Amino acid sequence: MKLSGLQKLSLLDYPGKVCCTVFTPGCNFRCPFCHNASLVQNPNEAPLITEDYFFSYIEKRKDMLDAVCVTGGEPLLQPDIEPFLKKIKSLGLLIKIDTNGSFPERLKSIVNKGLCDYVAMDIKSSEKGYSNVAGLSKFNYSSIDESIDFLKKGTIPYEFRTTVVKQLHTDEDFLSISERIKGAMRYCLQNFVNSDNVIDKSLSPFSDEEMKRFASYFNGKVGEVIIR
Repeated sequence: MKLSGLQKLSLLDYPGKVCCTVFTPGCNFRCPFCHNASLVQNPNEAPLITEDYFFSYIEKRKDMLDAVCVTGGEPLLQPDIEPFLKKIKSLGLLIKIDTNGSFPERLKSIVNKGLCDYVAMDIKSSEKGYSNVAGLSKFNYSSIDESIDFLKKGTIPYEFRTTVVKQLHTDEDFLSISERIKGAMRYCLQNFVNSDNVIDKSLSPFSDEEMKRFASYFNGKVGEVIIR
């Protein structure tokens, strides 16, 4: 299992839990707002940590931790993700997976085998805008549809989330997303924050009032709407 970083303590990455966050290199998307640009653009050059180091840390700290958040990059790209998650579960810790939702069969397998306790799935944009926001020349949106439908069945706690970028999103995008995920458990709008680590440094956030307007489109359609 390739691991490229470890945040040893987080109170934010897993709702209501104390967790550590482990990063995996590589992604099949090229979102221009990605904050882990080095893991996406140059995964083979990313510094690695060993599994021994990771498991040594969580074994020593498991009495302080509730959970592990596995993120990336895109963790479901990793061919040995399932045995890695099994080993975490053997230590009695909860697992949250952050995913772009483009590998629905792998997502279903992990959830159905009890290897995950919470999923945060990115919804990059409306179907019409997906390729552009994901940084791809073309993209088969059906994989996103399949992952959305699977999570909406409520097999596992989950949230859908969108990083909101002024140059990439419109009101129409959020109206479309609100219809597509109607009945979902939770939806989070995350306003873009620029940094030296993003792929495209020319991007900018929306105002607080604009974010509230986007969030209002989901009122009465999803169980909980959050602005982060």
